[in-house]
Amino acid sequence: MCAQDARETAERLRTIGDELSDRFYERADVVRTLVVTLLAGQHSLVLGPPGTAKSELARELTSRIDGASYWEILLSKFTAPTRMFGPIDVAALARGEYRQVYDGRATTAHIAFIDEIFKCSTAALNETLGFLNERIYHPENGGEPIRCPLIGAITASNELPTGEDSAAIYDRLLVRLEVGYLTDPSNFAALVRSAVGGTEAPPRTTIELASLQHAVAEAVPAVEVPDAVVDAVCTLRAALRRKELVASDRRWRQAVRLLQASAYLDGRPAVTDTDLSVLTHVLWDSPAQRPVVEREVLHLVNPDAKEALDLADTVEELEAQLDAMAGQSREALSEWVIKKAHHQLATTGKRLEKLRAEAASAGRTTAAIDRVARRQRAVRARVLTEALGVDASTVQAQL
Repeated sequence: MCAQDARETAERLRTIGDELSDRFYERADVVRTLVVTLLAGQHSLVLGPPGTAKSELARELTSRIDGASYWEILLSKFTAPTRMFGPIDVAALARGEYRQVYDGRATTAHIAFIDEIFKCSTAALNETLGFLNERIYHPENGGEPIRCPLIGAITASNELPTGEDSAAIYDRLLVRLEVGYLTDPSNFAALVRSAVGGTEAPPRTTIELASLQHAVAEAVPAVEVPDAVVDAVCTLRAALRRKELVASDRRWRQAVRLLQASAYLDGRPAVTDTDLSVLTHVLWDSPAQRPVVEREVLHLVNPDAKEALDLADTVEELEAQLDAMAGQSREALSEWVIKKAHHQLATTGKRLEKLRAEAASAGRTTAAIDRVARRQRAVRARVLTEALGVDASTVQAQL
């Protein structure tokens, strides 16, 4: 496959990401990171409550890869390894032959979606680890290990692991993403409207499986990693260790391929500082650590985004105040908006716009700034709807 084909693959993947971001509200960063993770040949965890479209997003992303075999399962403590990797062939067993049926199981999947991953049974633990680590499965009859064509697994959970067995799996999931329910009332109104039939079918870009496999195996590893980026990674590691956040050498090494995948997806031949932002989803163990990691990453690579995170604290404080005022009179809420919330949200919004313009003109990524700006708009929309009684369907026009 020539360089032109590789560029076209990256362009189509960017288009797929844009289409999915339009369909799944408030998920742009999640969508991009999942695409980057697949390009790196790594596994991801989507952590969030039920009903946040985790499985739907995985299915829709995989369905855009023509020719890819997709397998999904909802695990429980009683899930047997054969249910995951291949049930016993009953007809063959009646003839005295012990054989497993692998078609349609994890053993033949290019993309896997494993829901409630941390409820993996003890019986299936070793095989699941082998599947994720080495892409192999050891048949029940003790035959030769089967090499699986897995590119990457997208896993999901409503909660963090608690036992040693589930912790072993957690360590194998390089990328960790948090999702929640929609925060912007206008996005929620759009979600409700989307449930009504008769809407026009959205555009649907796809890529060939062979193109993705080539990108994973050849194009992404060929992306250059300059010495300056290596130095930045070393600096980041030292900064996190001072915060007592220590990631294993294996995670740091695997993360390099994520940096290459990020650069490839953006159409660049070499990794730059901006790609380091993907490490925000790699270097934490608990959600409480993620903001610390994010600040250290952005302090290193993007001063605009670091200030945006400081502004995010103001937005979150205002939202907490709005939550605390639940049940108060409309008059009290209106007074709070007039005296405090409106001015602070407006000032924050203007500063975020300026930060974004400065970052864009300097060629720096605006992803973190955009995320905080979306949060600011969501909180302002809540203020309009909950404190001032503005209809959610008309909020977007006032933001």
